[in-house]
This record gives sequence, structure tokens and C-alpha cells, in this order.
Amino acid sequence: MARRTEFVSYRPKTILNKHKRPDHWFWTRYTAYPYKGCQHRCFFCYCRERRYCPFEDLNDFGYVIQVKENAPDLLRRALSRAPVDLIGTGDYQPAESKYGLSRRMLEVCLELGFPVFVLERSPLVLQDLDLLQDIDEKAVTVVAFSIISTPDSPGYDRVKEMECLAPPVEKRFAAMEQLARAGILTGTCMMPILPKLCDDDANLQYVTKWTAEHGGQFVLAGGLTMADQQRDYYFGVLDERFPDLADHYRSLYPEGSYGPARSNWNQIALRLKELCEQHGISDRIPRPIIPGDKRTLNKRIVEALANQLYYMELNGEPSHRVWAYRKAAWAIEDTPQDLGLIYRQMGRKGLESIENVGPRLAGVIERLLYGCLLYTSDAADDN
Repeated sequence: MARRTEFVSYRPKTILNKHKRPDHWFWTRYTAYPYKGCQHRCFFCYCRERRYCPFEDLNDFGYVIQVKENAPDLLRRALSRAPVDLIGTGDYQPAESKYGLSRRMLEVCLELGFPVFVLERSPLVLQDLDLLQDIDEKAVTVVAFSIISTPDSPGYDRVKEMECLAPPVEKRFAAMEQLARAGILTGTCMMPILPKLCDDDANLQYVTKWTAEHGGQFVLAGGLTMADQQRDYYFGVLDERFPDLADHYRSLYPEGSYGPARSNWNQIALRLKELCEQHGISDRIPRPIIPGDKRTLNKRIVEALANQLYYMELNGEPSHRVWAYRKAAWAIEDTPQDLGLIYRQMGRKGLESIENVGPRLAGVIERLLYGCLLYTSDAADDN
């Protein structure tokens, strides 16, 4: 007898997760979600890790959905006291059709002028297209679809089995196209790239091609991660349903490892970058900028530094150089003054006065400032 989904409503005390500064991946500074557990039941989902999962029995993850009934009120209270920045929200599993909490949380974001980032495996997000457009007009909306394979790809049938009840990938791409036509920044989060199923060149090509053809502007890739109880759960699934893959995964993820080997991952990511360039899209999510933001220039420079350090990592540059860029990006993110004003008043010495920005990185930032077209060629000659 098939197990029925159970919905358990409760009233948490908090809803908003805050970070000191936005990440360099999705560019979110806040996250807030209305449900725990997921009816899509993807076998590889990292949300079964102990720090995220509220269930003692991991089989409950896909069948017992905890509903945060006071989520919109908590979100309004938290955001009313928070600086405006990008918030990751929205959860369009089937529970949303029953409770509508994602929509009510988007209404709060619209009311308070917060930009939103939505990462989805479902075209159900289109039911709130009106709200997403309103938010985009007032602030910014980004909608990314979690897609790791296409019907053309050799491993597609097995990936569908891994994704369990997630909606068909064709419907996700159709929703992407509709969002793109509505003027909303959208694309693919190819996460996680499953070894032996999604990491072949053909699949990388197909996902990139389908994204570009459906109006997506980026393909952001990430490898499979496994920790504690999720690791045990996933290996149990492999042993039972995909025994031919089990030994390979155990060799890639020995006890104590969390992510894929850096050398293997770098090759995949660099190939994806090449494919995105061929299709005229990006392998990074462009940083959303709120209209009228007085720190737009600073944020553009942080974005450029973050992209540079990402490619430095992929190309195997020394970790101390990568960390120098990362710390400089953090320092500029935390700088309240406009970077252009600092530079106009004090030149390169003004840039060097910023924490973790030495002479070499000051030169890098100076070139980025000119790249932002804020200074004329005459001004460049004068310096």
C-alpha cells in the first residue's frame, strides 16, 4: 500500500536565516522557507543532512511535511528590521497548492521592497508569476531551475528515477522560457552533477543548449555533496536500486569526504564554462542589483572579484592567492563608502586603505573600476 503524505502544521519562533554578507554563489544574504521535508523525494537531496533534517527516520523526509503556518508573519517582522538585500525563498512542492505560504511570503517581500531568489524543481512557480514580475519591477527577481539532465542525455532515465516525484524536466524548461519572456532573470542550477549519470560531455552540452534555447541566461554547476546521515541514506539507495554505481561512488566519496575530488570537479566546471560561452550565456549567476542602490559600484566590483577567484580555483592557482581575492571581496562588500568616490578622492592609495587590499589588489580593483566604464579614457591617462 502506497504511503500517504502527512502534513504537520506548527509555529516556529523564527523564519529568517541571516548571513554577515551575501554568498558568492547565489548572491543571497537571507533565506526563509515555509516547509520542511519535500514531496519531490529526490534521493540525493542534501536536506537530509542532520543540520537541515528534522526527522529521525529519513524515510519521513518525503512523506511528513512540516508546515510553518506563521511563516509570512515571522518574515514580515524579521525583514522590517533588516537591511534590504537578496533573499532566497519560495518552495513549490505540491504542498504549496494546499497552503500557499510561498505566495504570502513573496507578498511580504514585495511590500517591503526585498529582491528575491527562487530555486525550483517545479513549474508550479508560474502560479506566482504576477508577484514575481511586481517584485522585479520594484526590486529584483531571479528564478533558477534545478535541472541536471535532459531527455537527450544518455543517463536521463536513471536521473528521472533518482529525482522520484520531481516534475518532468521538459516542464521546468517550459516554465523557464515563460519567465524569460516575462523579463525575469532565469537559468539553470545544474546541482548536483551526479557522477556517471550527469558528468559526461554529452549531458553538459545538452543542459547548456536547452537552457540557452529556453531563455536561460546562466548554468551554475555544483557537485554532489554528502554528509553524515544523508551519506548513509544515499549509499543505501545505491546498494538497493543502482548497485552498479555503488562501488564507483564509494571510491569517489571515501569515508570523511564531503564533496567531489577537486581535480575532477575543476575539469567539469571548466568544460561547462566553455560550453556556456559557446551559447552566449554565463556559468555564473549575475549579481542582481536593486534599482537605486547607492552601493551598486561596490557590488559590481565584489562580483568581478568573486568570479575571478572562482576561475582561479578552477585553474588550480595557489590557495593563498584565492583567499586574498576572497578577503578583498569581503572587505569591499563591508565598505560603506562608494568605491568610486574613494578612488576619485585618493586614487590607488584610497583603495589600499581598505582592509585586505594591498598594492597588487588595488591595481586589480583599479582596472575593474575602469572596466565598469565609470571613468573616461582621459581620466585613465591622467592617472
